[in-house]
Amino acid sequence: MMRLTGLLTKKQAGRALLIVGLAVLLSGVIVSVAWAEAPRPWELGMQPPATPVKDRLNAFHNELLVIICLIAGFVMALLLYVIIRFNHRRNPVPSHISHNPVIEVIWTVVPVLILVIIAIPSFKLMYYMDRVPNPDMTIKVTGHQWYWSYEYPDQKNLAFDSNIIQNANLKPGQLRLLDVDNPLVVPIHTSIRVLVTSTDVIHSWFIPPFGVQEYAIIGRLNESWFNVDRVGTYYGECNQICGLNHAFMPIKIIAISKPDFQKWLASAQKKFAQTDTHGAALRVAALSAPAGN
Repeated sequence: MMRLTGLLTKKQAGRALLIVGLAVLLSGVIVSVAWAEAPRPWELGMQPPATPVKDRLNAFHNELLVIICLIAGFVMALLLYVIIRFNHRRNPVPSHISHNPVIEVIWTVVPVLILVIIAIPSFKLMYYMDRVPNPDMTIKVTGHQWYWSYEYPDQKNLAFDSNIIQNANLKPGQLRLLDVDNPLVVPIHTSIRVLVTSTDVIHSWFIPPFGVQEYAIIGRLNESWFNVDRVGTYYGECNQICGLNHAFMPIKIIAISKPDFQKWLASAQKKFAQTDTHGAALRVAALSAPAGN
């Protein structure tokens, strides 16, 4: 009797540990739902959507997760049934049936139907991501080894470079390997077309909260778009292995209200005017230099 009581106690302890483990996992999921605008250590799930594209990507991801779990559960149930029902003790003489036309048709047709069910919303989402809905402004992004250049063709050709802030120069509150000296600033509730290119190797302009990942390829303009829903600071990185300092060309985007964006434009045009003038002078000098020098 004492042994039985001890056994029950161990089972109860095991259940308690299981409950505690599930509670910890659930708490992690709840914490991840309170996502911040930047990645966090031990974060579960994706960063919160900040654009309509990312919102639809999240919804599609959740739908696929349900389908995958149902398929995995069904296959596991079949496997357990076969293990229990057709083991060597219950079937000392195995069946010699090698074909079953009905089952073979079912296991061919059903996966095809599942793929069709997945493909239809997938193609719709790809088309939605590809088509820029009447852009209000355009931004050109150029990848270099190893920094980004941003241009605002609609805003008097405002242009500047964005470089990572080195660890020694980080200020309190700035994020290591993510903060830059000149972030990209955009207005919220504005459809923004992004033209992405490169000057040397293939880069990738990737911002997880926006659902944007566009390759920067030499001699080619690739197009993407986003429309930020809320004010905030968002981070991304080049996720294409582009050379020695691939890990040191982050992307920082600050989304502000439209009135604040106009104020920022006025100050940015003054701030970067000297840099633009210097760059233009260098280009003129290069064009006017004798060939072969």
